[in-house]
Amino acid sequence: MNYTDLANLIYPEFPHTPEDYEKMFPERNLPEGAKVTRLGPSPTGFIHLGNLYGAFVDERLAHQSGGTFFLRIEDTDDKRFVENAVETIITSLAFFGIQFDEGVTENGDIGSYGDYTQSHRGEIYRTYAKRLLEEGKAYPCFLSEEEIAAIREEQEAKKIAPGIYAGWSKYRDWDKDEAIAAEVEAKIKAGEPFVIRMKSQGVPNASAEETGRHTVVDAVRGELSVPDNFLDVVIIKQTGIPTYHFAHVVDDHLMRTTHVVRGEEWLPSLPIHIELFNFLGWDMPIYCHTAQLMKIGEDGNKRKLSKRKDPELSLDYYRSQGYHPAAVREYLLTILNSNYEEWRIENPEAPAEDFEFTTEKMSSSGALFDLDKLNDVSKTAMLQIPAKEIAAWLKDWSDAWAPEFGYVFKDMDLLEQILDLGRHDARPRADLVYARQIMDFISYFFDESFKIEDEYPAEAADDAKTILAKYLENYDHSDDNETWFGKIRDLAVELGYAAKPKDFKKNPDDYKGHVGHVSTVIRIALMGRAQSPDVWAIQQIMGEEKVRARITAKM
Repeated sequence: MNYTDLANLIYPEFPHTPEDYEKMFPERNLPEGAKVTRLGPSPTGFIHLGNLYGAFVDERLAHQSGGTFFLRIEDTDDKRFVENAVETIITSLAFFGIQFDEGVTENGDIGSYGDYTQSHRGEIYRTYAKRLLEEGKAYPCFLSEEEIAAIREEQEAKKIAPGIYAGWSKYRDWDKDEAIAAEVEAKIKAGEPFVIRMKSQGVPNASAEETGRHTVVDAVRGELSVPDNFLDVVIIKQTGIPTYHFAHVVDDHLMRTTHVVRGEEWLPSLPIHIELFNFLGWDMPIYCHTAQLMKIGEDGNKRKLSKRKDPELSLDYYRSQGYHPAAVREYLLTILNSNYEEWRIENPEAPAEDFEFTTEKMSSSGALFDLDKLNDVSKTAMLQIPAKEIAAWLKDWSDAWAPEFGYVFKDMDLLEQILDLGRHDARPRADLVYARQIMDFISYFFDESFKIEDEYPAEAADDAKTILAKYLENYDHSDDNETWFGKIRDLAVELGYAAKPKDFKKNPDDYKGHVGHVSTVIRIALMGRAQSPDVWAIQQIMGEEKVRARITAKM
């Protein structure tokens, strides 16, 4: 039995050859320098910030260069598959403005390089595995889990690298031993389970001087010196499903991917992928190994964002809290490219798409995620979005995540006025952060959510009812801001309060308090809070009837 006989015994016949697939999926007709990128999430039911982080890099690289960005579902790990996870991936990424040119959609695949779901591409992978078998670059391995565990135990005792490689599987060199060749043939014909392993050419347990190395240019990390792979990694599992190692190599070649963006946790696997590309005779794409997302832990040290400890790792966190997609994208750019914040200062109103994103400006030592900074970025980003658009976005968010706020959207024109409060001042108010915070911030406008949260200032507490009664006596809803505040100042003086805070500060024994204490009583009666935007402006939005009702209720 030779290599071809073995390959035909395992895979008797396929409708297409590797050469056929090369013709079916030719080089893409794109402008010179155009990049082809892909996002390849697993349908595990958990779509996280790292997916969005990588997707944003993919999208910028492709679309800035006039290239193509596609979505591929990498579901070769069937044990982790979660029902409806693909739909969750698509809708979550779409919410944050990630636009794919090709790939999996809720309504089927789009594009000429599919199928874009790996579990649907089994015949393609097996065709290329057959070619490796024919060339003696792969072999069937019948080692059981118990045998592999015993091998690992022996390797640990000898203090050598664990794994299956030259010298540890008798099936590796079946072609050099007639008895083993006969055993392999008999096992295949008997239907015994086996995996297909790549027959690595690396030297196991070699010294640093003996180990061969490859130089790879990583778009984020620069030039990397990578050792030869010596592990006979599994490329096809017992189920006939490929491993990630094999599937992504085949797919990235046939889909003509030029740049692969993935986390730095894949760096140790790079030698395996280099060897697979070499075995198959293909050029490698350019890898972009991004830094892990980190945060400052309770001990003050950086640590990796954790699915178990950090709810903010899940994209659902940002959707349920109601962060605007533009704010999240804006923040991600600040941690993706070190020069983005400087560019934003110089271009405060320019769309983020105008920024020239580069992998060279990405951190390779850990991207620090800071929720407080996201909130600060969000405040500024929200100022660039018209109130009408924010109102519509809030309604969509409420319908999906918080229907209990339905009363807020009964009058969309009123809501628009509320959201625009103070945003066009000489120094615009940046009060809006995310949906739940906004609902709380504007809650005092609505009787359904109005509540008294703060106490009257001690200096004016005893006079509160008198202040409110006299305020209402002189209240004229048509007064302009200056006239309105002049009446409050006169009221304060009449009741023994300083007309200016500085006067009270200079001579505290001469006054009960100052005009600010008096106006705070009015503010709390109207809004329930000691701090708020301009009271006169709020009253104009509330309307005279509600203003009088609120004041009367506290008299």
